[in-house]
Amino acid sequence: MPRARSRYAPDRGLTGRMVTTMFLIGLLYVVFVGVLLAALRGSWPIILIITGGMFVAQFWFSDKIAAYGMGAREVTPEQAPELHGTIDRICALADVPKPRVAIAESDVPNAFATGRSEKTALVCATTGLLRRLEPEELEGVLAHEMSHVAHRDVAVMTIASFLGVLAGVITRIALWGGFARSRPGNDPAGILLLLIPLVSAVVYAISFLLTRLLSRYRELSADRAAALLTGRPSALASALTKVSGQMARIPTKDLRKAEPYNAFYFLPAFSAKESLGRMFSTHPTLEQRLDQLSRISTDLSR
Repeated sequence: MPRARSRYAPDRGLTGRMVTTMFLIGLLYVVFVGVLLAALRGSWPIILIITGGMFVAQFWFSDKIAAYGMGAREVTPEQAPELHGTIDRICALADVPKPRVAIAESDVPNAFATGRSEKTALVCATTGLLRRLEPEELEGVLAHEMSHVAHRDVAVMTIASFLGVLAGVITRIALWGGFARSRPGNDPAGILLLLIPLVSAVVYAISFLLTRLLSRYRELSADRAAALLTGRPSALASALTKVSGQMARIPTKDLRKAEPYNAFYFLPAFSAKESLGRMFSTHPTLEQRLDQLSRISTDLSR
């Protein structure tokens, strides 16, 4: 028999945004590949093989690559009894399968979840986070991460980011791979080839904006789902405040090492207070997140 739906609060807004994002990304993908096929008519088998191969690799291996890059090391209940105990409580509370549990050796206080589905999910906390948070705060953070798995937005973000990666690769090939030199400059097909970098740049920009808009909403959705599941929005708010305050004390070199993986983290790591990256952050502001949790706390107390 199929497993019943989890007890995480459903979010129609998140579902709608995921469907819309996937539809628009799919539309962009069709247009993008269509332009490539029109420009390189004689090379269409190669184009289909490369794009198809990259899509499969992105879907099946991107979460593993990200987990490896962030230093996640899977641990047993004997190695990390408190962490496993917290995950077990959340699984029982939410009625979801237990994910693989990992720890990353890093002083940057953070947590993340990866995986294409509940069966392949991995939830990881850094040693910096485990040292700094109280048990109820840690439970709030891990409930937030596990909601990403329950709502399947981790898989959607993985797929949605593929087109941006592909557009970037095609741009490099078009600029430095010599595609434009393969036809005369006055040939219409040659002119079309010259447009590939421009089309790729536009596709990348649209893909980037779509994934950022989805990413910011999904973080608010995960905060809301975790607060409602645990019934302690104040604990999650405390964890957010504590982790955000501790980020300023982390060495810049460690924050820079973590920045490429900000889309996965509970809270983004920035190497400078006024980092340009904040303008294109994958997360809503701390004030937005705390304000939402405050409203949830008020509603629950009525």
